[in-house]
Amino acid sequence: MDLIHKILNIVAPPISFISLFLFLPPFFTFKLLSSALSSTFSVKVADKVGIITGASLGIGEYRNVCSSIVIIETQSWRLEAQTNRLLAIPIDVSKVDDCKRIIDEAINHFGQLDHMVNNAGIVTVCIMLIVLASSAGWLFLPRMSFYNASKAALLTFFETLRVELGHEIGITIVTPGFIESEMTKGKFLFPEGVMKVDQQLSDVLVGAVPVMSVRRCAKSIINSTCRGDRYLTEPAWCKSTYFWKVFCPEVLELGFRLFYLSGQEDSPQQVPSKKILDLTAAKKFFYPPSIQSPEIKAHLTLFWKEEE
Repeated sequence: MDLIHKILNIVAPPISFISLFLFLPPFFTFKLLSSALSSTFSVKVADKVGIITGASLGIGEYRNVCSSIVIIETQSWRLEAQTNRLLAIPIDVSKVDDCKRIIDEAINHFGQLDHMVNNAGIVTVCIMLIVLASSAGWLFLPRMSFYNASKAALLTFFETLRVELGHEIGITIVTPGFIESEMTKGKFLFPEGVMKVDQQLSDVLVGAVPVMSVRRCAKSIINSTCRGDRYLTEPAWCKSTYFWKVFCPEVLELGFRLFYLSGQEDSPQQVPSKKILDLTAAKKFFYPPSIQSPEIKAHLTLFWKEEE
């Protein structure tokens, strides 16, 4: 057995490289043609019914696109008033019985169900499934180890599910970079188990990296799902970080350490990522207005008090 592995260690890399060299040109040509056809004959969502978990925040902006929406939220006070096209249900997606109930209520109310957007939790039912993962699933940004691990697990789970289900359910896995959200506004769970707003810490983590608006991201998700895409990364340039991870992870690791950890002995706010952001005033140009607002802390704190 050891001999077999030794032989494969020598033979497999060049064979894989040559195979990819021969396979990639026709494959990418096929993908380009398929993408053009999908864009031309994309699925229309104007007459569709969708379920969105965690619909009151972040990429829940999707709810403005479908003709009929079932929005799911743990905190009932965050739900909008029910209308003819909107069915609001306060549930906990971690409970199996609740997940079954939302499917039944949606079909009974609208007579059909076409889309599922997993903006919170996991519910694996529907014809088209949209999974909100993150580019953190393949990156290793410091101070976010648990978040990174959860997104990596989400990626692997739904990639495996796609293999198991085949073409029965279309799955679009979304891996956003930094998007306008509560996290980029500074909402963090601190070691003592208390949720706080720390915009300075958010600046440290994001640095001088452009933050995409949630509305633009939501529109890209809709368009990608209608085309039947398997993956979507927004902003698109974040895809390049995956190749750095695959081909030279040492360089990526060194960059993260230099920009996000060096100089933090005195204070986390002294790291280069924060200094560069302050010196270049990049926040004015790279961050959406909602993230720059000085009222963020008071706004989110009010939300938490109402939750309690």
